[in-house]
Amino acid sequence: MTGARISTLRLAGVTRSFGGHQALRGLDLEISGGEFVALLGPSGCGKSTALNCLAGLLPLTGGQILLDGERIDQLAPERRGFGMVFQNYALFPHMTVRNNVGFGLKMAKVPKAEAAERVTRALDMVQLTAHAHKRPGQLSGGQQQRVAIARAIVLEPRLVLMDEPLSNLDAALRLEMRAEIRRLHQRLGLTTVYVTHDQEEALSLADRLVVLRDGRTQQIGTPEEVYSRPANRYVASFMGYRTLLDATVTGTRGPHVVVDIAGSPLVGLDRDGVAAGGRVTAAIRPEDLDAVTGDESPEGTSGHSGAPGLPATVEVVEYHGRELAVQARLTDGRRVHFRTRKRLAPDESVRLVAPPDRVLVFAADDGDGLPNDLGKRPSRGPGAGDGPAPEPSVPEPSAPQDGEPGSPDPRNPAAAPADEGAAEPSGKSREARETSKQVAT
Repeated sequence: MTGARISTLRLAGVTRSFGGHQALRGLDLEISGGEFVALLGPSGCGKSTALNCLAGLLPLTGGQILLDGERIDQLAPERRGFGMVFQNYALFPHMTVRNNVGFGLKMAKVPKAEAAERVTRALDMVQLTAHAHKRPGQLSGGQQQRVAIARAIVLEPRLVLMDEPLSNLDAALRLEMRAEIRRLHQRLGLTTVYVTHDQEEALSLADRLVVLRDGRTQQIGTPEEVYSRPANRYVASFMGYRTLLDATVTGTRGPHVVVDIAGSPLVGLDRDGVAAGGRVTAAIRPEDLDAVTGDESPEGTSGHSGAPGLPATVEVVEYHGRELAVQARLTDGRRVHFRTRKRLAPDESVRLVAPPDRVLVFAADDGDGLPNDLGKRPSRGPGAGDGPAPEPSVPEPSAPQDGEPGSPDPRNPAAAPADEGAAEPSGKSREARETSKQVAT
C-alpha cells in the first residue's frame, strides 16, 4: 500500500490573516518525499493554521504551495490527494471500524473488491483486524486513533497531515502510538507533516522540526540541531532550557564569553556575537548544571570553566527515581533548575557550575521573540525575518486572536476549519459537506 510518492512540497511565503491579525507570516519550507516534518510550537503559534492551509481548509492570504513544481493552493481539498488525521478522530459513531476506514474509498467510487482489499490491508497494518466489526464507542482511545490513521493511509495519499493526533491519549498510549506512527511512516514511505506542541513527541518522530512563534518561523533543523543548537532564546526555552538568566557580558574568551550573574562569573558559548557590556540571556538545561556542596571543589566537575560557581539555596526537591529535580534560588532571588544524584535538602547551600559549551549565551530578547541588536558586534547582520510581513491589501474575516482558525469565512467554504467534533449520525461527514459546497460553488 503506497501512493504516488512526491518529490518536493514547497511552501513559498505562505501567509494567512484573519482581519488585521496575521496568524501565519511568510512561511518558507521545502519538504522532500518520504520526509517526516513536525510543526512545533505552543497554542496560537500558527502551526494548525499552516496545516489547514496545506489541506485546503483555509485559503491563503499570500504566498504559494507547490507540489512537484505545480501550484496546488487554489485546488479544492479533495483534489489535493492528501490524507488527514484529526485531533479527536472524527469517526462515524454508527459505522463499524471497517466501514469507517473504507468511507473515503466509497466516496471516491473505488470498485468494491479493490476497496475491500485495501481496507483489509490497512486494518492489518494498524493491528485492528480483530476489531473490524466493532463501532468506535467499543474501542479504546488508542484503537480509535488507529482507525483514524488507517482511514487516512487507505487512500494511499501523496501527503499525510496529522493535527496533534495524540493529544487526547494518556501517557502510556501516547508512547505506544508514537512508535506506531513512526513504524507506519517508515514501512509505507509516507511523506508526513505533523503538528504538535510536545517537544519530546516532535524530537522522537520527526526528521526535521519547524519551530513557530506568533506565525513566524524561529528555526528549521534536525531534532539534534534544534535540541543542541537552538537559534534563539525562544527556541531554547521551548526546547528544555529551563534556566534563563539575564546577564551582562564582562569579557570574551574566543568562542566563549564571561557574563555576570548575581555578582558571580559564568562562562558560556556565544551564540549571537555579543560584545562586552552587552545585555544577554544565559540558557542552561537542568541536566547541565552541577551542584557543588560543602568543601567540594568545582575543579572536579565535568568541563569546569575555572569559575567558582553561582551561590544558591535549595528550595524544592522532587524525587525522580535515580536523581532529584531541584529548584534553587540565587542570591538575587532568581530561580534556577537542575538535576542531581546528590541527596540535597531544602535550605541547603550549593554552588552551581556548568561546562561552558553547555551554557548558551544569546543577545537579550527585545520582546518580539527575536534578538535585538544591542550589544552585538557590528560585523553581524540582522537576522532573517526581523522585519514584519506585509499586511494584506484586502480585508479578511475576523478570527480569535490566538493565531488559530476560528469561524469559517462565509464568503469561501474552503475557509472552514478542520472537523474537530464527532461525525454526524446521518453518515455525511463535515469533509463530505465541505466537498459538496466546493462543487456547488
